[in-house]
Amino acid sequence: MGEQKDRMLRGDLYSDSDPELLAERQACSRLTRRFNDTAPDAEEERHALLRELLGSIGDDSRVMPRFECDYGYSIHIGTNTFINYDAILLDCAPITIGNDVSIGPRAQLLTALHPMEDHEARRQRWESAAPIIVGDNVWMGGGVIVCPGVTIGADSVIGAGSVVTRDVPANVFAAGNPCRVVRELPADDEA
Repeated sequence: MGEQKDRMLRGDLYSDSDPELLAERQACSRLTRRFNDTAPDAEEERHALLRELLGSIGDDSRVMPRFECDYGYSIHIGTNTFINYDAILLDCAPITIGNDVSIGPRAQLLTALHPMEDHEARRQRWESAAPIIVGDNVWMGGGVIVCPGVTIGADSVIGAGSVVTRDVPANVFAAGNPCRVVRELPADDEA
């Protein structure tokens, strides 16, 4: 493993123009293109491509095309999870999606960060990344954007179009830009 990939995986500033990282993104792009070009009834072929592309994917999980990601190997999806059309998962850091999760169309899970106060570093395309964790039984409406470093607690619901900039606790309905807790939801044993 080269220095820039090592830096990326540690969450340090790294150069995304590194030849090793560029080659990995191109390989990922070839696999996602094959995935996105599958026939509508090619569910088994899509799942096989996802097993090749992703770090892990559980049984009975489905991802609908179009699907885009940077590397693939940093994405881990649990069992019985559904990711709808046009998802973008920028996985410069790990993205962990639990079991029984439902993610609406055009959702974006974005781990990449760019230097905010160091203008020269930003001009030179230095970046870092922070992981995203989505707990079990989370439902995200269409168009949700999850920002770097965010954890969404189990059994929570995120309203359509929300921009999730900080952690969301378990068992809540949260919505808005920025996303805020609207109300608590009953725990599984209370429903």
